[in-house]
Amino acid sequence: MIGRRDFITLLAGAAAWPLAAHAQQPAMPVIGFLSSQYLEGYGEPLRGFRQGLKEAGFVEGHNVAIEYRWAENQTDRLPELAVDLVRRRVAVIAAIDTPSASAAKAATTTIAVVFNTGSDPVRDGLVTSLARPGGNLTGVNFFAADLAAKRLGLLRELVPGAARIAVLVNPAHASITEPTLRDLEPAAREAGLQIHVLNASSRAEIAAAFATIGRERLDALLLGSGPFFSSRRVQLVLLAARYAVPTMYTGRQYVEAGGLISYGASLTDAWRQVGAYAGRILQGAKPADLPVVQSTKFELAINAEAARILGLNVPPSLLATADEVIE
Repeated sequence: MIGRRDFITLLAGAAAWPLAAHAQQPAMPVIGFLSSQYLEGYGEPLRGFRQGLKEAGFVEGHNVAIEYRWAENQTDRLPELAVDLVRRRVAVIAAIDTPSASAAKAATTTIAVVFNTGSDPVRDGLVTSLARPGGNLTGVNFFAADLAAKRLGLLRELVPGAARIAVLVNPAHASITEPTLRDLEPAAREAGLQIHVLNASSRAEIAAAFATIGRERLDALLLGSGPFFSSRRVQLVLLAARYAVPTMYTGRQYVEAGGLISYGASLTDAWRQVGAYAGRILQGAKPADLPVVQSTKFELAINAEAARILGLNVPPSLLATADEVIE
């Protein structure tokens, strides 16, 4: 017969068995996610990132954990956040924009980093070449700076009477600004357009640039690329509405915030590619062996309501080719 004390001992042992079995399970890998932006406004691209992980066989909370670090437009916090992820010994860092990638590169030479950048990753010093990255970094290049001439053509199609075009760029991000202007200037000359380059790298400078556009009565605005402008998209859209200046943006997130028109690589698809690469690295691939991939999905988005407010008739050709028309 089992005594009361023996019975309690058996129960205690049985309760311990699941704990012991759980302790023997391999630890769930952890991805460090690093962005200079706010979470707000990036829900859909984040779903793309998780989709990429799923394509590689990883589901958040099931067989992979993700540590999120959002700098909330305070880029000076990125080095600290990157070091924190390294300290936590994450298996891979997904650096979702160029400033984050630079911070991750400075923080570790051993942990794999998968970046997402709109500028030239070779020129920025992230990799030694696109085909053979070398080191511990690889990622996605989504051509933010190389589409300026295409955007100019679309803007002219929407605003055919525009002859004097403002171009707003961030001088602090030369790796995007220089190729943007290099791509844009010959296209403008060929079309007989006057380009007025304005610089802004702070909230106050953005406001001053729009004041100049209003004072000079420039016909339209083409916005440059970069995470700083993306973080200020609400301010940019509101000022464009206040000064009634037709503006071409670089991504759909601006149009969703009320902007007129945008053309650029799909952020959702680019983040999906980052997730897929992170998953491959978790499976054992080395970043040095994974070539930098380039975005192949581009989106034209138009805000029909913004066009009506500006008194613009959107040509049927643009409506037919648009990936999204917001009513």
